[in-house]
Amino acid sequence: MERQTAGALRGITLQQLRYFVEVAAEGSISAAADVLYVAQPTMSAALKDLESRLGRTLFVRSTRGVTLTDDGAEFLGYARQVVEQSELLEQKYLGRGPSRRLLAVSTQHYSFVVDAFARMVKASQAAEYAFSLRETRTWDIIEDVRTLRSEIGVLYRNEFNARVINKLIREAGLVFTPLFFASPHIFIARTNPLAGQASVTLKDLEELPRLTFDQGVNNSFYLAEEILSTRSSKQEIRVSDRATIFNLMIGLGGYTISTGIISDDLDPSIVAVRLDVDERIEIGWIGHASVSLTAQAQRFVAEMRDVVAEFGVDLLT
Repeated sequence: MERQTAGALRGITLQQLRYFVEVAAEGSISAAADVLYVAQPTMSAALKDLESRLGRTLFVRSTRGVTLTDDGAEFLGYARQVVEQSELLEQKYLGRGPSRRLLAVSTQHYSFVVDAFARMVKASQAAEYAFSLRETRTWDIIEDVRTLRSEIGVLYRNEFNARVINKLIREAGLVFTPLFFASPHIFIARTNPLAGQASVTLKDLEELPRLTFDQGVNNSFYLAEEILSTRSSKQEIRVSDRATIFNLMIGLGGYTISTGIISDDLDPSIVAVRLDVDERIEIGWIGHASVSLTAQAQRFVAEMRDVVAEFGVDLLT
């Protein structure tokens, strides 16, 4: 694509690149037009001209909005870099304020991600921004990043699910970047009798309700958010959100298995207790192989690393 793009760029305007980046972020031409205060026909014409000059289709258009083609995803990486560098020049030499900040993240249900996201928003000090944090199912995380609905996805893999997760990530044109390894812990209410123990065994959990996050139509053991997904349980409840699972930990004395990293500021009523099993969890983030992270996304990754480091966890490089 590089040779053809280099020649075509002589006829491409910075405005077209800005339109393209905004439409990719919003997933809708009309929504992007509203954000940039541009008439929708003007933006549509500019994008069609951009595709014509490149000789490539960048978007798949439907009644529900637009999604990037493979060529569009690759081109977005280059377009973002040009737009970001232009904005830096304008800020430095024309005295213009920071541009509107954009970032979308999809993640499994990890409180350290919420903590890092909150820090990222505060650190941006942006007067205008459009941030999105979506706690969702494993399959949807991969699909969100594949279609660039989200720039980053956060999920885990281990020996049991790695083959399937790696295959899905590879086929989606994504790359998994490890953050850290975690020893499995259970999350339980602070009032639970097990909360005062240094560690618990699987036998200790036999009479407690096991709480897991529902994976919808893709409810495969390999896509479960919790390890030991094939292990049978006398009492099991599937939930769809983190607030519900915490309420059931308190109301029913249930437990779920996760990383052991939990912020007291965000979840003061829930504690983590080490689970005595011969397993480990690898947490990482996924992004497009052909799309460079924006500066905002890089800041978010840095915040995740800082939050995790504060818990004494060794980060992976």
